[in-house]
Amino acid sequence: MKRFLSLILVLFLVCFPSDIHAVECDGAPPTGADNLSQIQEYINKCQTKINELKVEQTTLKQAISTINSKIYLAQAQINQTQSQIDLLEKEITVLSGVLTTVNQSMGDLSKIYLARVRESYRRSRTNQSDLVFASQSFADYFSKIKYLNTVKAKDQIILRELESSRLDYDQRKQAKVTKQKDVEKLKAKLVTQKTALDTQQKEKQNLLVITASDEKKFQALLAKARAELEAIEAVIAGKGSETEVKDVKAGEKIATVIPGASCNSGGEHLHFIVSKNKDVLNPFSFLKGVDYENCSGSKCGSSDGDNFNATGSWEWPINPKITMNQGFGVTWAVNHTWVGSIYKFHNGIDINSDSPDVKAVKDGKLFRGSYSGKNSCALKYVRVHHAEGEYDTYYLHVNFF
Repeated sequence: MKRFLSLILVLFLVCFPSDIHAVECDGAPPTGADNLSQIQEYINKCQTKINELKVEQTTLKQAISTINSKIYLAQAQINQTQSQIDLLEKEITVLSGVLTTVNQSMGDLSKIYLARVRESYRRSRTNQSDLVFASQSFADYFSKIKYLNTVKAKDQIILRELESSRLDYDQRKQAKVTKQKDVEKLKAKLVTQKTALDTQQKEKQNLLVITASDEKKFQALLAKARAELEAIEAVIAGKGSETEVKDVKAGEKIATVIPGASCNSGGEHLHFIVSKNKDVLNPFSFLKGVDYENCSGSKCGSSDGDNFNATGSWEWPINPKITMNQGFGVTWAVNHTWVGSIYKFHNGIDINSDSPDVKAVKDGKLFRGSYSGKNSCALKYVRVHHAEGEYDTYYLHVNFF
């Protein structure tokens, strides 16, 4: 008996492996309207894996694994949406057929009902005396009365059936309209999901290009980013070496942006910070509206870029037109690039323009400073202390003049 049960178990495992093994977030996700539950399970697995990989990535392999999981997730979400669209479109086709049938039934019932109404109207003009004289006997008279009552009852049945068909038609028609709207929403969602997939694939390609699939290059990239983060946080904490210069007015030139790469910076830009009591604040709450181009997302002008919602009255630290490379807070770069393995919150904004001049955004006292961190290079910056409001503004990756 035990051997027989063992044989049955082996045959079961061989013949039905898909029922035993859970769906993993790896390779091509399931497709098809019949596999919606499996697709959802796959999505859940991918989301779990991404959450597990959100801890600091210390190797290139970990970074690529995270991106791959995001790609698998995006593909699964696309498959899920497409399957939902296919299912709804099938239901719409069925509803269209049912509506045609119901419409024909309503037409047939309407013809029958109109014919019976005409007959009932003709008979209703016959009065009781005419009915008596037209009858050959009392039995014939009562038979005619019974017939007329039966006709009236059947007319009521037809009327109820017609009304029921009309209500059924209206309900199914509304269901079809609702499903068609759902399809349009899902198609719009599909476009967004395909854009997300394209972004993840580009992220992976960019990381491979930057590092040339070389672990040493990736480690150097991480080390540089960590050094920059440490230096910026140290500057805000007041650990920089500073020299008081003079009082400055809003719009007065106080520095120039360093061209190209510099200490703790991979490319030319101004890192601008607003702080109060060493706590960083959103610069957009203080800076006024300005002409700009948002390049903080997957590409310049894309809808996935960081918020650029300047609502204040301060002047900008560089001349417009402003190019924003990264916004404030939890940014697109944090969520979609390797920098997310270094920091989860961007403490300022990274901006650039055609002019290298850096200007004070508000009246205050100018300080020039520098900080030397892990990589031994000196991060140069200027700080302006604004007595009104006790704010400090920081301008990093600059040259003094």
